[in-house]
Amino acid sequence: MTQPGRSAIVTGSARGIGAAIARRLSHDGLAVAILDLEESACIAVRDEIINSGCRAIAVGVDVSDEEAVERAVSRVATEIGGPSVLVNNAGITRDNLLFRMTTSDWDSVMNVHLRGSFLMSRASQKYMTESGWGRIVNLSSTSALGNRGQANYSAAKAGLQGFTKTLAIELGKYGVTVNAIAPGFIETDMTADTAKRMGIDFEDFKKGAAKQIPVGRVGQPEDIAAVVSFFAGDDSSFVSGQVIYVAGGPYS
Repeated sequence: MTQPGRSAIVTGSARGIGAAIARRLSHDGLAVAILDLEESACIAVRDEIINSGCRAIAVGVDVSDEEAVERAVSRVATEIGGPSVLVNNAGITRDNLLFRMTTSDWDSVMNVHLRGSFLMSRASQKYMTESGWGRIVNLSSTSALGNRGQANYSAAKAGLQGFTKTLAIELGKYGVTVNAIAPGFIETDMTADTAKRMGIDFEDFKKGAAKQIPVGRVGQPEDIAAVVSFFAGDDSSFVSGQVIYVAGGPYS
């Protein structure tokens, strides 16, 4: 659905799931801000969207840095309008078993996923509440249900689900809905890196994962982008505080 005059921020959108979300939202008619740690990494996606006839800007920001987040969101508001949609997608992994996990491993993951989503949501919601319309979509994961070697990541992704439900309660009266998507196995650079770290060929890794998924295939970034598109539009106005597992099966 075309949404003229609305803008979206997608964090961690230089590649993978975030890039697919940015492309889909631009296709839906929103001006899109491509945010990632380095602005230079966002240029390719930004130019692709602009060349398709849509509006986009590239912004470099560390989402765990309070002042940097305020500057970034202010810049988005100035250049393409106050954000109507925020997709908190930025994330990192620092996998290890608990007894090997360092404090830095724990803090880094928490800072990007939880602190980053908090800072981005706080900075963006004021534009949404003032206009009386807004959408926040947080990227959780099936790892929120527990996953060996991911105590930090699992805790962060579970935390995002509680964060989502609380914001839905607080912001609903202002016309702002807040929902979360929990992807399962999605074919991205991150899952390819996981296979490499485990010493497994990526194609074999995907085939093994697909055998465990009821629909018989691994997910693609576009599968997640399609659900974000729904949450970001008018048709989802009575859906808030929900966590949708996009994982090829019933994993909630």
